[in-house]
Amino acid sequence: MSELAPRIAEVTRNTRETRITVRINLDGTGQSKLQTGIGFFDHMLDQIARHGLIDLDIHCEGDLHIDGHHTVEDVGITLGLAVAKAVGDKAGLTRYGHSYVPLDEALSRVVIDLSGRPGLHMDVKFTAGSIGAFDTQLTFEFFQGFVNHALATVHIDNLKGHNAHHQAETMFKAFGRALRMAAAQDPRSAGVIPSTKGSL
Repeated sequence: MSELAPRIAEVTRNTRETRITVRINLDGTGQSKLQTGIGFFDHMLDQIARHGLIDLDIHCEGDLHIDGHHTVEDVGITLGLAVAKAVGDKAGLTRYGHSYVPLDEALSRVVIDLSGRPGLHMDVKFTAGSIGAFDTQLTFEFFQGFVNHALATVHIDNLKGHNAHHQAETMFKAFGRALRMAAAQDPRSAGVIPSTKGSL
């Protein structure tokens, strides 16, 4: 794969609970078209796109008459599948990424390894149970779905914060920036798998 070629992927995932299409360009400019039916969740996905410089198009029809759980989790799953497809064999990737992002009183840190080994380690104590129509517990479900299908190790820590909106926003912004770093193509290792094992 040429290091200058945009890494684009599209994944459609349909179940009895959700119907989702995700289109992603890891080498984009941060443009997004988002329709999940949960306003705050769309706002958070937009943070990933804008701060990760990822073009992101997500359309989801979910069973919101029940609650947002299936929608949020399944978007995470489908986004993870799209990222895995876009990075391919991971040759030439930076592989690791990290970011600290503040928003007023809140501060979060996200560290990502596109390791081929799924693992989520999340230390977040939200100060509210919901933000608009978004259940804050579903933040974990989104990232769990992502790591399981992107085959990534992700550590998320909210280090400070009193406002739940700020807590969430710092996490999603930091995630976008960390993913941008990890997925960046390193011209010094073009064509080389960033692992002593020779595969990820």
